[in-house]
Amino acid sequence: MTRFGYTLMTEQSGPRELVEYAQRAEAAGFDFEASSDHYFPWLESQGHSPYAWGVLAAVSQVTERVELMTYVTCPTTRYHPAVVAQKAATLQLLSDGRFTLGLGSGENLNEHVVGEGWPSVAVRQDMLEEAVRIIRELLTGEQTTFDGQWFRVDSARVWDAPDGGVPIGIAVSGDESVSRFAELADHMITTMPDADLIASWDRLHPGGSSRKIGQVPISWDPDKDTAIARAHDQFRWSGLGWDVNAELPMPAGFEAATESVRPEDVAETIACGPDLDALAESVKPFLEAGFTDIAFVQIGDEAQEQFLEEAAAPLLERVRELAGA
Repeated sequence: MTRFGYTLMTEQSGPRELVEYAQRAEAAGFDFEASSDHYFPWLESQGHSPYAWGVLAAVSQVTERVELMTYVTCPTTRYHPAVVAQKAATLQLLSDGRFTLGLGSGENLNEHVVGEGWPSVAVRQDMLEEAVRIIRELLTGEQTTFDGQWFRVDSARVWDAPDGGVPIGIAVSGDESVSRFAELADHMITTMPDADLIASWDRLHPGGSSRKIGQVPISWDPDKDTAIARAHDQFRWSGLGWDVNAELPMPAGFEAATESVRPEDVAETIACGPDLDALAESVKPFLEAGFTDIAFVQIGDEAQEQFLEEAAAPLLERVRELAGA
């Protein structure tokens, strides 16, 4: 059965608001909640970027049912993998086993802040693989020493390690990353509804099938023009593609790169407006590709309360009907 989630978009809301939205999203019927993990917003108009792990810790205490996850954390530059392991273990305990650690190779936008430079794609993938191995070992609760090419760990131990560890999802974008990470991950995370990529993952993943987790932006509003304007103002960066999104270092770069993008261009790729059937249709490519988990991103902080109050539950009814069909 396909599960549908709500995205805690740290780039567009403050920490207290995110915790409130998490409560409301659970009440509306979402199955899981995925938090972005940023240091900067994509665009200045989004205006926020609180610490995702603090938000998730608070969310774990005000929700009871929904699963939680990072979508996604980079464990190689801004965070050392030994620290990520400790954070993930703590959050798994706070949430009573509801947490999945989503990992990826990161974006310059968020990782440059520690002044260590921004490696090439090949190096980032090498670093991620090494980091995942360290995190897995530490989540066993055993004392760990590791001397790798990119990271060292000296007699570390996660003292509060949850029984069974923490499930790990890894973000992939093509056959090369699938080949590298299918055996290291419990679950697959990707942004494009690519059925071939999912088939490759299932062939290579130990034991066969696993969860495939994707994300779909929407811009619900009672007024379609308002919905389109909001999506253009705050989400036009998404059309650049991840090859670009991973490399630009500051929101000003995304402003410059998207200055020629028109509202009608955004409306062609993001479902906008009050028509819940049209919004639901935007998940069909992911359903057809074989995704098991799909998280909605409702664009714009100013729209969250009304979306969760008026539109979320009937939207979930529609997408579950689509998934069942």
